[in-house]
Amino acid sequence: MPNKTAKPAAKATVAKPAAAKAPAAKPAAPKAPVAAAPAKAPVAAKPAVKAAAPAPKVEEKKVVTQRQGFKANEFVVYPAHGVGQILAIEEQEIAGAKLELFVINFIKDKMTLRVPTAKVANVGMRKLSEPALVKKALETLKGRARVKRTMWSRRAQEYEAKINSGDIVAIAEVVRDLYRSESQPEQSYSERQLYEAALDRLSREIAVVQHSTETEAVKEIEAQLAKSPRRTNAKAEAADGEGETDADGDTDGDDTTVADEAA
Repeated sequence: MPNKTAKPAAKATVAKPAAAKAPAAKPAAPKAPVAAAPAKAPVAAKPAVKAAAPAPKVEEKKVVTQRQGFKANEFVVYPAHGVGQILAIEEQEIAGAKLELFVINFIKDKMTLRVPTAKVANVGMRKLSEPALVKKALETLKGRARVKRTMWSRRAQEYEAKINSGDIVAIAEVVRDLYRSESQPEQSYSERQLYEAALDRLSREIAVVQHSTETEAVKEIEAQLAKSPRRTNAKAEAADGEGETDADGDTDGDDTTVADEAA
């Protein structure tokens, strides 16, 4: 009998170690630090996004500055070619860099020119003259012609520089100085060319500003030229030698002919 009671006691002692294994599962507790507190880090990145937002405004200001206030469909004056119209503002990629261009059409010359927006100030492109400045140019036509007593070749260079300056008053001065009425000697070939170039530039701008035709503008210019003292009192000027012309229609006394100029 004593032997039977001893066996259950042994079982009890064996069962205790099995219960002791339960605490072995506690090492899983370190999962608590897994709480990704740093997950809030992306919130710190928000200021970076806000700081980048103003960038387009800076770029927009730069574009406006480059364009100098010029817009599509606007008429402008390009010194070397006269009055033209901006058809569009386009972008082209040249050598890996983007370049913004004004597409300018010169209807009378049947020519289209592309000018970088950043270069408009360098080339002297400008807006149309104000009505007050056009009036000043027309008043200039009524003044006395001022012809220097220098070689024609030098004067021709000066006239050409004025024409290509884009200054409407300077162009009016060329028209005034080279105009010849019916009572005066005819112009030489080179004089006529310069006169017509200046007249064309002047009449085209006046026509666009006044919303008239070029023919009407030319008539207005010629009406102003007819009021010049040189036209109304040509005989008196010839008498005192002022503005006197020679065989080639100028005042330099060199009697240069068209054939000589061509040579």
